[in-house]
Amino acid sequence: MSDNKQTSRLYPTRIDIPAEARSQLVVILNQTLAATLDLKTQTKQAHWNVKGTDFYQLHELFDEIAGELEEYVDMVAERVTALGGYAFGTARLAASNSILPEYPLDILDGKAHVGALVDRFAPYAKHIREAIAKTDDLGDADTADLYTEISRTIDKRLWFLEAHLQIDEIKAENGSAASQTKTPATVK
Repeated sequence: MSDNKQTSRLYPTRIDIPAEARSQLVVILNQTLAATLDLKTQTKQAHWNVKGTDFYQLHELFDEIAGELEEYVDMVAERVTALGGYAFGTARLAASNSILPEYPLDILDGKAHVGALVDRFAPYAKHIREAIAKTDDLGDADTADLYTEISRTIDKRLWFLEAHLQIDEIKAENGSAASQTKTPATVK
């Protein structure tokens, strides 16, 4: 985040986590808040602009994913404030503090949108897993658990997105998707 004093400021609370740990936790959580807001809006960008033969399925998938991300935005922001911190959740703050690259605005094809989202979900998933370890090291099992919940969903969504691209990747590596599939034995 751009101003560490701002993103780590604390309000009085009786929560039994030391102020120094809470300050560090708030910084981590605000970084996640920025990235989650950014990922949600980038997913909506794909939802609104996807075209092609898989339009309907991808349009619905992207909207479902954006809805899940919206829930995580709220959960992360509320955890910041529960720790006595100040949640930095405006669109401008998210854009300037996100770990994610800007979404390409020149794509329409469904697979191109899926690829762009995969390229954002993968570093986001890594950030979430790193946050599990960091928050656990800071003695906050509740925040680590929140990150674990997010991680399970993000890994599942990354799997769903990558599944749209994997056949083409397998073909490119091996020359044929057929070499990767097994034919069931014939019953006599």
